[in-house]
Amino acid sequence: MLRAILVTGLAAHAVLASADIGLNLYGASYHFDRDKAKELGLTHEFNPGLGLRWRKSHSADWDLFADAGFYRDSKANTALLAGGGGLWHATAGLRLGGALVLLKSDPYNDGKAFVAPAPVAAYEWRRVTFNVVYFPKWRDVNRTNQLGFWLTVWL
Repeated sequence: MLRAILVTGLAAHAVLASADIGLNLYGASYHFDRDKAKELGLTHEFNPGLGLRWRKSHSADWDLFADAGFYRDSKANTALLAGGGGLWHATAGLRLGGALVLLKSDPYNDGKAFVAPAPVAAYEWRRVTFNVVYFPKWRDVNRTNQLGFWLTVWL
């Protein structure tokens, strides 16, 4: 048992040591269909929260990442998220890619957890990354088109 714990710990250390860890500071959303958002009670576009990001370079042009965290959603409830994906280095600072996101938030899917693909864009400045995600309107799962914004501060 001790050997298994030691091996697992060493493997985790190797993965973490070769990757970057960042603190996600969740912050804002923007709903395109303003009237529909108001009708649904999605009036809180300041969405503070915290999370962690793990990032590892996959190649010269691609990074892999995983995020987990919580934030105050557009109905002022606590939302939980976890996901991972990849970002292509479009320019020196611009990153474009996507992720699969496990999300549990009152305004989405009647409050039931679900997994969805999401396009992501980011811009990197030294130790800070500005992130944007787009969640399209889709059936009763997401009733408005919106953007989410947050910062990642690299530790």
